[in-house]
Formats: sequence, structure tokens, C-alpha cells
Amino acid sequence: MIINQLRLSILTLAMLLVVALGCKKADDAPTPAAPVTPTNNDYGTPMQNVPTVDNMVMYEVNLRALSPQANLQGVINRLDSIKALGANVIWLMPIMRQGQLRSVGSPYAIQNYKEVSPEYGTLADLRSLTDKAHQKGMAVILDWVANHTSWDNPWIATSTWYTRVNGTIVSPSVPGQTWNDVADLNFDNQDMRKAMIAAMKYWVSEANVDGFRCDAADLVPYPFWKQANDSMKRLTTRKIIMLAEGARADHFTAGFQLNFAWDHFARLKDVFRTGGLPSVLQSTHETEMRALNPSQRRLRFTSNHDESAWDATPINLFGGNDGSMAAFTIAAFSGGVPLIYSSQEVGRAATVPFFSNTTINWSANRPMLFQYRNLMQIYQSGPAWRSSRTTFIGDNNNWAVEKVSGQDTVLIVANVRNAASTIIWPATYTNRAWTNAVTGQPVTLANPATMAPYGTLLLQRR
Repeated sequence: MIINQLRLSILTLAMLLVVALGCKKADDAPTPAAPVTPTNNDYGTPMQNVPTVDNMVMYEVNLRALSPQANLQGVINRLDSIKALGANVIWLMPIMRQGQLRSVGSPYAIQNYKEVSPEYGTLADLRSLTDKAHQKGMAVILDWVANHTSWDNPWIATSTWYTRVNGTIVSPSVPGQTWNDVADLNFDNQDMRKAMIAAMKYWVSEANVDGFRCDAADLVPYPFWKQANDSMKRLTTRKIIMLAEGARADHFTAGFQLNFAWDHFARLKDVFRTGGLPSVLQSTHETEMRALNPSQRRLRFTSNHDESAWDATPINLFGGNDGSMAAFTIAAFSGGVPLIYSSQEVGRAATVPFFSNTTINWSANRPMLFQYRNLMQIYQSGPAWRSSRTTFIGDNNNWAVEKVSGQDTVLIVANVRNAASTIIWPATYTNRAWTNAVTGQPVTLANPATMAPYGTLLLQRR
């Protein structure tokens, strides 16, 4: 009897505590989502308006830097800010549980392909993120690490699933790199390949995600990527985005819609840092786009998590605020899919780690933030701005292209030098009426025209 009374008292106190917690102020931190048990039924309603490559703007999220919480709830809290940049696809860096054996802190050492890391939250948090992103018209894709796992992934017990030398599982062999924290997978093993694809489908089914950015795709053989992409296409109620982190031409024949424009990025650095000619960017664009169909494009960027962690941020790569904006203007309007990496829109100069936590100061450079927002609003305002068909009209100091879509003609110019330059317009341009897309003011072009150091100009024919 005494024990029962004690239990009743404890229960009463617990109920009072729940009531008290339920009366928290509205501005208190949100309550974390409760854990969810996976089911055999698809979660949520598939997003029907998944962006296609001709209207896509991608935003890469470093969860360890995006917010003080460094978790999925922190991403949810910033969805409106991401959308304000014109982004309609959110790429989450790896959210799966990270291995501990031989760890260097890399989120790309996956311990469990079917588990949200407690560092970032729960499956319920991921579901909440995809729900809210979809409501705002944004798709969500996950970083997928197919080439290797952590050394404490349960798959390691099946040694035939891994590359072995003299019977011993080995790390990936990557020229110039040391990846001793991960074990190389054996793609000759059909059972491993089936398990990998089943794990990819798990996130589509259980969290309603919209696709994958496939890490180190150049290291994974073509037959697997073809099998994986074919499997995604068989999800007929879904529109799955598949992005390959690589530059192999066969990514597109395997079924990817996108891969990385590494050559364009390298030439962009050459132009800004060593005086290369802007015309090389046009020839690189044409080479990268050759043989692609309208549903395929290259991802164009001035930064990503690797560049901003191991090399330098755009501020340092391209000559300060103005130089980084000129470079991004070229990347965004050159005819690929623009990528924005969390931190570049506020001009962070320091490198951005992803093996450890850091926090971005979102108030650090608000004028640049507004520049990014205005620029991407223009990009999303009409098909001519997003067109992949460009006609180069620049010179030795100015990257300038004309784009035409239907009755619309636009002109984008960026001075790639930290000095004033002049540009001579073709005669047909000086006889036209233009509107400055940034200011909304009418413009009449005259020769010669002066471009400010790292200046940009976006014009639309009236």
C-alpha cells in the first residue's frame, strides 16, 4: 500500500511537471522532435514541383556551422533565410551517424547508413525539415557516401563487401590524399550494392527526401551508378535529384542530372588570380555542356565545403568582397546550376571547418547578403537569365555574355580585374533600350563604357 501511494505521488509530480513545461513562453527554444520508429510505409507526400536543372539554385548546408545548435533544428530555423537567396534545393552534408574507430572527425566516415546521427537530431527532425522545406517550395537532398564506410560500420563484419589486399581490408587509394579513417567498399560484390541502394531508398521512403549528392563519385564504378540511378527512376511517384561529385562524362549516361563543373571553377580562379582571359570561361562552358541534354547541367560555384575548409573562402580566392561578387556573378549566370555554400553570402574570410564545429556570424556582412539576395532574385526572375545558351561578347578584361529566351534578351557583364576597364559594345546594343536589372532604371549604352574595378552589370532589353 505504501509503495502504491509512493508511485501515485511520483506520477502526480510528473504530471505537474509536464503541465509546467507545457506553459513555457512562446519564445523559448522549440522542443526537440520525439524519436520516430521507421515503418514500412512511405512517409509524407512526395514533392511534385521538384526543381529541374533549368530553374534550380542549390544551397549547401554545413550543419556544424550553419547555426549555434549545429543540428537539423538549426537548419529548420534558417529555412526562410535560405529561401530568400532564391535557393530551391537544399543539400545537407552527411547527417548519418559518424564512425569513431580511427576517426578524424569527418562526417564522411559513415557508421550506419540508416540512422540520423544523434549529433544532428532524430529521424523526426529530418522529417520535420523536409516537411517545412517542401511547404516553402524547396527540395532536400542528402549527401551520400558510397565509396567507403567507417571502420566500425556493421558492414565491416562481411569482409567480402570491402576491398582487400592479401585478405586485409584497406582504405581507399586516392592520389595525393590519405583517407585512413575509412574502409574502401568492393563494388564487385552484388550484395553490397543491393544493400547500398536499399539504404538510399530508405531515406526517400522514411524521410521524404528528394535525392542525393553522391560523394567522390569519380571513385565509384559506372555500373553501380547506373544501377542506383535506374533504381531511383523506378520510384515512379518521385522526382529524384541525382548530383555526382565528380567530372566523369559517364555520370550523365549513368543517369545523373548534374555533376561538378570543376574545370570552370579552376579557370575562374586562373582568370581572377593569374590574369587569364575571360574568353577561356566561355570555351570551358561550351566544353562542359557539350553532349548534355536539356535535363542535364553542371553545378557552378565559387566555393563548397572542401574549398572553404582546405583552400580558401571566396573572399580570399577572388580578391575581397567585390572580386568574390564578380566571380559569383559569372558562376551563377554562366549557364550551369548555381551553388551557394553556407557562409559565402556573408563574406566569411576565415576557413570553414567541417570536421569540427564553428558558427557563422550571419550579421557579419549584411550588404553582401543583400547583394546575393538581389542577384539570385534576378536569376530566378525569368528563363533568359537561367539559360545555358550564352554568346560571349567580352574582351581581355570583361566577361560579358548575351542570353536570349523567346522575346527576352539579357546581358551580364563582370570586370575580372581589380582596376577600371573599358568595354566596347556591339553597335546593335547601343541602338537598344535596356533596363538595369538591379536598380530598375532605364539604360542607354554608349561607347566606350567604363566598368569599375570588379564591377558588374546586369541588363534586360526593354
